[in-house]
Amino acid sequence: MQDQPAAARLLEAVADTLETRVLPAADPELRHEVRVAASLCRIVQREITLDPESDVRAAEALGTLLGHAGTSRELWAELATRLDGETVFVPGDEATRAVLLSIVCDKLAVAKPGYDHSAELPRPETR
Repeated sequence: MQDQPAAARLLEAVADTLETRVLPAADPELRHEVRVAASLCRIVQREITLDPESDVRAAEALGTLLGHAGTSRELWAELATRLDGETVFVPGDEATRAVLLSIVCDKLAVAKPGYDHSAELPRPETR
């Protein structure tokens, strides 16, 4: 296993090269694909650096919501089953909303930085 440079740093270097050197020299027909490739490198870079921490936070938040510990994957599956079966959570439940919104914000920080704390995030109606 290599110690340096780290995978996240390598992806950053590839994205930088694509954006600063390849994109300006690319044929107009290829520019979109170059932008997409650079964006994908940056998303994977953020997944490597941000996702493990957000996965731990998601497991903790879902565990609190559901009343027991587990992996985030297991807890997501249970939450989906409960929501499908309407066996728990009332529409507009603030605790559920807060947990899901925090998890979505973490996911947005990886997929689309800047949208993760946006005031434009949809807010569920409360009754």
